[in-house]
Amino acid sequence: MINTQFSSTGFFHVPGFYTEPELCEVRDVVKCFHQQWIPDNHHFYKSKAVNSAYLTANTYLNDAQRMVLFKFIASHKLMAQVDSILTRAAFMNTQLFFNPVNPEQENYWHRDMQYHLDINEQQAALAGPEVIHCRVALEDEPGIELVPGTHRRWDTPDELATRLATDHNNTHDDLATGHTIEMQAGDLLIFSANMIHRGLYGKDRLALDILFCEPQPDVLHFVQDICLPSNQMLNQLEDASAFEVTLAHQ
Repeated sequence: MINTQFSSTGFFHVPGFYTEPELCEVRDVVKCFHQQWIPDNHHFYKSKAVNSAYLTANTYLNDAQRMVLFKFIASHKLMAQVDSILTRAAFMNTQLFFNPVNPEQENYWHRDMQYHLDINEQQAALAGPEVIHCRVALEDEPGIELVPGTHRRWDTPDELATRLATDHNNTHDDLATGHTIEMQAGDLLIFSANMIHRGLYGKDRLALDILFCEPQPDVLHFVQDICLPSNQMLNQLEDASAFEVTLAHQ
């Protein structure tokens, strides 16, 4: 069944999707990753970091901890939501979002693809392939601000000037078209990586993002092999389809 809200707006919010017992073990593993990641990325963390990535790699977590994340990702519960948006979903990555160390640090409007594509390529990318964030709030947080529909349409002049900080605009300036989604622990927010969005800092912000994509070379080349489960791990998962699609293209 196609998710009609996502098709029209580019996002889908499910309050209270996870219970506290479902979050507990995942939160512990994520915090373990974070505590080891910080000293290895000390300058970046202190100066400007608001997220990290590659949580399912074996860099900071042992196989038992990685399995907690793999099982969380490959649950029937989450994959049913993903499959309502992507016909053939491939696992792409995981990210962890947190508050900047400097409370004065400003957030920023962006489309994910602007960091590796020029303006013309960004406009063309709105035709696909699709990449989605499945954001799970591990703590109550201010949430995220999105510009609905921009997963399919190009920026207005004001949106573009703000996103690119041109014509005396700043990337943190408010947009009249912005839509704020506050998130509580256990909420799930699925949104297109191609749309204009910005994170909102504050409270005890800690959110796990699981990224899925359509299995196209343009996006799958970002996948890190060390973040994928072994065959033995795959056999223990409820719904390993997204990992299997990714592995088939490696």
